[in-house]
Amino acid sequence: MAFIKIDRDNFFYNLNQFVKRVGSKDKIAIVLKDNAYGHGLKIMAKLSYEFGLTQAVVRDIREAKSIDKYFKHILILGDRAVVNSKYSFALNSLDDIKRAKLGSIVELKIDTGMHRNGISLDELDIALELIKDRDLNLKGVMSHNRSADELSSELFWQDKIFNLVKNRVKFLGFKDIRFHSYNSASALRLNCRNQDLIRLGIGAYGYNELPDVYNKIELKPVLSLWANRVSTRRVKKAQRLGYGGEYIAPRDMIVSTYNLGYGDGWIRSNDFNIYIDTLPILGRVSMDYISLESREDEILIFNNANKIAKEMNTISYEILTQLSNNIKRVVT
Repeated sequence: MAFIKIDRDNFFYNLNQFVKRVGSKDKIAIVLKDNAYGHGLKIMAKLSYEFGLTQAVVRDIREAKSIDKYFKHILILGDRAVVNSKYSFALNSLDDIKRAKLGSIVELKIDTGMHRNGISLDELDIALELIKDRDLNLKGVMSHNRSADELSSELFWQDKIFNLVKNRVKFLGFKDIRFHSYNSASALRLNCRNQDLIRLGIGAYGYNELPDVYNKIELKPVLSLWANRVSTRRVKKAQRLGYGGEYIAPRDMIVSTYNLGYGDGWIRSNDFNIYIDTLPILGRVSMDYISLESREDEILIFNNANKIAKEMNTISYEILTQLSNNIKRVVT
């Protein structure tokens, strides 16, 4: 099977860039949802702990339980709130508040313009009153910016709306609340020193998604994908290769099969001219294999998901998160 290398030094380098912006490791919550963006949940949790981070963000309680020994606090984005002194749960709707277990630690999400999850502004007072009535422990109030990585003013008006929310929550008597709406892109664009917390996702893994017009902080990709040679053969001119025989050899060639396929999370489509280390993939991608004109025993598939994503007309997030959890990951 293919394998993944996780570059510890690059990960720590990226984290340091954000510590400089926020002023403290305690203000960073590392986002580890969806297998840590494909990097490996437990591996990245352990590395985050070694670096000195104390907070994490995950998708559900299953993820939280598998890594909770590494963190003092974990925010769970998409599960029913239950009582646990280490976990807080995002509340995305009035129904979430009603379903929450009495005494659970919660963080109220506000829809400031993304219109995906969160309490609408006209529901804010109702939601806060309901949290009081149900004896929930309100730890935080949060939001999410929809266009922080785009050249637009939307980040600024969402930030202004969130400031109004902050003032309203404080006016209603809630104290010791942490407020957070910054993701990686927000933290790279705006001053973070006045933030209670940033939820650091893709930036930690080495990707600055801001347009080039910004004064960009260079980050270093943490993950590289590799494959091993399974077999090698001589293919004669005009012979057809792979499923459907779609590739026709233009000359006599030495072709090797490598142990990576769509079963590992590599994209199957052959609608793109995808190149592996300047070599085109020959024919269709199989479930477990690709073919390349190469004799190398080991070949680098990619070490920068952005470059591959552009060739596939997608984003780095998709390339990374669809990598199979079964692929062996090693820390270098």
